[in-house]
Amino acid sequence: MPENVNLLRAFGFFFFIFWTAFNTALVDVVGSEQQIPLSVVKLWASAFGGEIKSIAAKYSGSQLLQKKYKEYEKDVTIEEIDGLQLVKKLAKNMEEMFHKKSEAVRRLVEAAEDAYLKHEFDADLQYEYFNAVLINERDEEGNYLELGKEFILVPNDHFNNLPVNISLSDVQVPTNMYNKDPAIVNGVYWSESLNKVFVDNFDHDPSLIWQYFGSAKGFFRQYPGIKWEPDENGVIAFDCRNRKWYIQAATSPKDVVILVDVSGSMKGLRLTIAKQTVSSILDTLGDDDFFNIIAYNEELHYVEPCLNGTLVQADRANKEHFREHLDKLFAKGIGMLDIALNEAFNMLNEFNHTGQGSICSQAIMLITDGAVDTYDTIFAKYNWPDRKIRIFTYLIGREAAFADNLKWMACANKGFFTQISTLADVQENVMEYLHVLSRPKVIDQEHDVVWTEAYIDSTLPQAQKLADDQGLVLMTTVAMPVFSKQNETRSKGILLGVVGTDVPVKELLKTIPKYKLGIHGYAFAITNNGYILTHPELRPLYEEGKKRRKPNYSSVDLSEVEWEDRDDVLRNAMVNRKTGKFSMEVKKTVDKGKRVLVMTNDYYYTDIKGTPFSLGVALSRGHGKYFFRGNVTVEEGLHDLEHPDVSLADEWSYCNTDLHPEHRQMTQLEAIKRYLTGKEPLLQCKYFVKYACDKELIQEVLFDAVVSAPIEAYWTSLALNKSENSDKGVEVAFLGTRTGLSRINLFVGPEQLTNQDFLTAEDKENIFNADHFPLWYRRAAEQIPGSFVYSIPFSTETANKSNVVTASTAIQLLDDRKSPVVAAVGIQMKLEFFQRKFWTASRQCASLDGRCAISCDDEAINCYLIDNNGFILVSEDYRQTGYFFGEVEGAVMNKLLTMGSFKRITLYDYQAMCRTNKESSDSAHSLLDPYNAFFAAVKWIMTELVLFLVEFNLCSWWHSDLTAKAQRLKQTLEPCDTEYPAFVSERTIKETTGNIACDDCFKSFVIQQIPSSNLFMVVVDNECFCDSVPPITMAPIEIRHNESLKCERLKSQKIRRRPESCHGFHPEENARECGGVSGLSAKPPLVASVLPLLLTIFLR
Repeated sequence: MPENVNLLRAFGFFFFIFWTAFNTALVDVVGSEQQIPLSVVKLWASAFGGEIKSIAAKYSGSQLLQKKYKEYEKDVTIEEIDGLQLVKKLAKNMEEMFHKKSEAVRRLVEAAEDAYLKHEFDADLQYEYFNAVLINERDEEGNYLELGKEFILVPNDHFNNLPVNISLSDVQVPTNMYNKDPAIVNGVYWSESLNKVFVDNFDHDPSLIWQYFGSAKGFFRQYPGIKWEPDENGVIAFDCRNRKWYIQAATSPKDVVILVDVSGSMKGLRLTIAKQTVSSILDTLGDDDFFNIIAYNEELHYVEPCLNGTLVQADRANKEHFREHLDKLFAKGIGMLDIALNEAFNMLNEFNHTGQGSICSQAIMLITDGAVDTYDTIFAKYNWPDRKIRIFTYLIGREAAFADNLKWMACANKGFFTQISTLADVQENVMEYLHVLSRPKVIDQEHDVVWTEAYIDSTLPQAQKLADDQGLVLMTTVAMPVFSKQNETRSKGILLGVVGTDVPVKELLKTIPKYKLGIHGYAFAITNNGYILTHPELRPLYEEGKKRRKPNYSSVDLSEVEWEDRDDVLRNAMVNRKTGKFSMEVKKTVDKGKRVLVMTNDYYYTDIKGTPFSLGVALSRGHGKYFFRGNVTVEEGLHDLEHPDVSLADEWSYCNTDLHPEHRQMTQLEAIKRYLTGKEPLLQCKYFVKYACDKELIQEVLFDAVVSAPIEAYWTSLALNKSENSDKGVEVAFLGTRTGLSRINLFVGPEQLTNQDFLTAEDKENIFNADHFPLWYRRAAEQIPGSFVYSIPFSTETANKSNVVTASTAIQLLDDRKSPVVAAVGIQMKLEFFQRKFWTASRQCASLDGRCAISCDDEAINCYLIDNNGFILVSEDYRQTGYFFGEVEGAVMNKLLTMGSFKRITLYDYQAMCRTNKESSDSAHSLLDPYNAFFAAVKWIMTELVLFLVEFNLCSWWHSDLTAKAQRLKQTLEPCDTEYPAFVSERTIKETTGNIACDDCFKSFVIQQIPSSNLFMVVVDNECFCDSVPPITMAPIEIRHNESLKCERLKSQKIRRRPESCHGFHPEENARECGGVSGLSAKPPLVASVLPLLLTIFLR
């Protein structure tokens, strides 16, 4: 036993020696672990927090404002917002607004039809009209050009200061049409009667903007009159008949199968013309249509093999997908049309039985250079006697040998036949089928009102002129068809054209009282297809040098912005025009997508009657669902509105200043003052009272003006005290209230401001907008009451160039979660001033002798100040300011995520644009472009005019010159889906220490929250390097789909609601007018007008 004891003692002695040596070595390795005492970091954090809060509270006047609102606490009433009643009321307001627009269009329809009824066609009619391209143009001798007489144009603020004529309309004729063609001259003559209706409509509803008539003959009458400018090639490619509003109003929804002959005889120019014909047909299809394309020779070749036997919705993405595949078509073999027709009929019948698709018109488009048979047995089997599927035939080439067979097929199946000899013939001949499909609607005399999805029309001159200065305007169009009412032509179903007017989306936003939706609340609307009409998360433009439209901007689905609703519960209920409520947790990004707010939203929705739209309202739970009413006298409020530092949200509608031309120059503040003082009788008029001014909002503006007025004197006293802010570190103080009222005070001269754009119209995120509160207001509302949120504004550039820090805090009426946030106040200070306060605080220590054991000046440690989203505000390396902490200290950030101090939130962007290397061909894509197709066509026509014959030889030259594929990789921006992270601190964790095992050392760190803020001090060991741990970035990652998933996405169809009306057939329809063989020569007037251009191009 003693021996055992001695052995144990010896073992214990050696263990003690070993343990001592190990710990000594460990201390040498870890080193810095004991150099970062938590108590010292806590001292630094407390000192900096107290100092910076004192500055922020003092210069913002937050305590004064909180006190003033508390004084009125007993005089206010707090109401919980009834979301369902609110959305119904908003829908009713929008319904009335939309109804006014559609009534204006209806008056145009009646005037146009009456004018045509009284008009007798005169083939020799000479009429000098205002041609939009030629107006005010003179020849070398100073005389006005023919059709170009003087047309007075005056800048008009309602039309964005564009020079217009509000007394008259003018007429645009496409470049490829003869502007003195008898059909056009007669149409222009009788449609002159619309001028009076245009003007009367504008007088009746001064909020109207562009009104127009698109003729079936191709001309476009627009009011107010405006000058059109050709492009750099001298061309105006705009053809109103190609616009969605025209096609949608003229025809009913349709299912279309396009059959393309790719037999050997289609080589060369014929195949090029066939591809352009297909592309032009695709241009005429809209979101309510469905289609597929089959190429055929002795076999069938689906252009998209994945979609064998079915049809897809004709949205832009699907049409572009098929266009890309058209390039892969080549001609060989023998054409077996019977196989293709059988497949097309079977597909349309089966698709119709599924209940998908349009369940309205159906058609087969046949594009070929000939048919050896009439295939009546196939038509007898599938289509006769009802002839529910129309056949449209397009004969490609000059030969007329097979014209009779193709015409018979079209006429026997209520379709239309055309012959296309050159690329220049394509568009006009394709448009013929629309007139056929419009016949049943015309015979029924059904003037269906149609509304388009939201779009940006950059082809019109007003859009082109606005693009550089103000960005492109998102709008929807209301349109109605115009019919011939002459009894003798009733069975022919003659469509005269379509009338319409544009409604900017911002007009819809004016009907929405943003103050009732709360800080994070918003309203949104979608179409019957689930596409967004308006939503604050819709991003239709991207920046690449200048703002451009995203290719798929007009077909962004609600599920792509409200993506947390994985089962599409909200989307489908709205598409089905239901009224109800839905709730879910959402992750809303702010500050250029770099920050995220996690909250629970309650959604309320209903339909907008008389339109295909549904309206939704999102209210955030908590303070976002409460509204309060204050009460002060008009005299008190008016007095405090006179202060020079007061401004109101420009995009909010306090008073509708569009109701009278004299009001349009007024600011909202001026309109309110005139309304309250009775100086503007029209604002007081009972007729306008419903639309003129929002009494409830104005009453709350007066209340906020009175309560916040004392802060002006407070700020002024600070500014006048020379001992205060001597180093001019604090530059701006500001406040905003729930009514859009703002006050701003400068502590330095305007020219001395570090951030000149802050709180100006250029700084969209930091001012009250039609669809959101300022960023500093929204972030402050989610911060703990009484504390400040600090941030560095993000630059749009790659490197953050910001030199300022913004601090803001929310003002609540009551001390509980149900209290509405009534205001937010803040300051903006120089970044250098802010950082200097941090470094001063980090040099403090608690030792009596004043000698600090550790300081941020030590090379052994790195000190950072980061915010609750992980972005660096202070670093010893100034260049790291604004960077994400994980990019600089990846190992530490990874440990903070593991420990739960921060959490990663995965976000998705379904409107992203990604760079991709795309195979490009100089020929095929260019020929599918209207401009290049036009010039290619001109070149071909010149060849034909000069040489007249030998088509085969010319075709081989053409093919080698224009359609030989020079394949190369080209980097482009394409729509894509991306996934990216955002990071948020855990509020319950105030301080944390940690050690990270690296390759040959342990890295220690301390993180300590800064009191009364959203900030954290992080002190990190700088002697242990963790190079093996990669940085954590916020870079988005493209979500790539494999071929099978791509196929499933193409096939899958979200729930959609069909248009309510369908006019597919009419028993009285006259199907005998079904086309004919086109002449082999161009129209003399057209040749004469383009001959100099032809010679120039040919001789190049």
